[in-house]
Amino acid sequence: MTSDSSIIAGLDTTRLARIGEHLQSRYLEPGKLPGTLTLVARRGEIAYLDMRGQMDVERDKPVQRDTLFRVYSMTKPITSIALMQLYEQGRFLLDDPVHKYIPSWKNLQVYKAGVHPTFMTTAVSRPMTIRDLLTHQSGLTYGFMNRTNVDAAYRALKLDGGPGLTLERLIDELSRLPLEFSPGSAWNYSVSTDVCGYLVQVLSGMELTDYFVEHIFRPLGMTDTFFTVPADRIDRFAACYQYKPGDRFTLQDDPQQSNFTRAHGYLSGGGGLVSTVDDYYRFVQALANGGELNGARIIGRKTLEFMHMNHLPDNQDLPTVSVGSFSETPYEGTGFGLGFSVKTDVAKSQTNGSTGEYGWGGMASTNFFIDPVEDLSMIFMTQLIPSSSYAIRQELRAIIYGALVD
Repeated sequence: MTSDSSIIAGLDTTRLARIGEHLQSRYLEPGKLPGTLTLVARRGEIAYLDMRGQMDVERDKPVQRDTLFRVYSMTKPITSIALMQLYEQGRFLLDDPVHKYIPSWKNLQVYKAGVHPTFMTTAVSRPMTIRDLLTHQSGLTYGFMNRTNVDAAYRALKLDGGPGLTLERLIDELSRLPLEFSPGSAWNYSVSTDVCGYLVQVLSGMELTDYFVEHIFRPLGMTDTFFTVPADRIDRFAACYQYKPGDRFTLQDDPQQSNFTRAHGYLSGGGGLVSTVDDYYRFVQALANGGELNGARIIGRKTLEFMHMNHLPDNQDLPTVSVGSFSETPYEGTGFGLGFSVKTDVAKSQTNGSTGEYGWGGMASTNFFIDPVEDLSMIFMTQLIPSSSYAIRQELRAIIYGALVD
């Protein structure tokens, strides 16, 4: 039995301490991860905050609470909220064809055969809609999928990011490339959310970074979230590492030399942000509160509920409709909403949790979830590519849900 003094917001802190013990013995001491930062909150109260290991192994710098992490695809929910803010203003409807706002996309085609730049294509069965973009049912893809001749074209054109890429050039190149499938007929993780970021610019008349600051970051007090790390904060910026066989890692991005530290021109709504655990927690807690934090509302309660419903056809889960093998969430028992994964079947997922839990992760193994049933949330920060290296996300859920006492 534990004393009441070890209970915070209905969570047993002695059981939550297993998180740090697990990460230390299973990942940090064996040299599988450089460092970790874990935050667990319930009912608006932080119940557990744990920092360990190194943010920069080469410079022997420990993880600190204010360490800046590349959140990569955890940018996607922020971009999705931004776009749905504009939905709440009547600027567009979800079933609007994308070409209504991007005219050059009016005659998109579906891949049939061939290799870049010579493709055989066929007509789409229906136009791509904005909901297709928000749910990754657009037919777009990522170059790193390494699965088809279409994603090979993305790699050839460096559309996953690289020198000289801008949102405008991405949109222009995509207007000439075939889709993987007709919109709405399948699910594939993709640059769709980057296109959502472009639509935020078109609909608002503001550059994406300025829109984020004015309508999300400043209202929530997120002063440490950027597309480009300011010069005076580079000393807080973590190094990023690449998994290598044998459960080891090697330096992938030196924070002193990183593209994230200089203006690069590509405002990636799909993966471009750097943030701290406290900044991202402000965003997560606003969502957990139904769209507001400390009196600042960034999205309506019903709009947010709409966003974390499963929007896949007939309430199916990802394995049923996905054509690719990659996602930032385990597939089984998981659907997809407007910018988030959504747990639809706890037993099928084989991971403890609640129906309706939603969240997402990033390429460097960061992750967050929000459980509206338990009013519970978690943010996990580290910097190891790819996110599929270890099953930490599922292990953390097992420990966290095991700590609930009321």
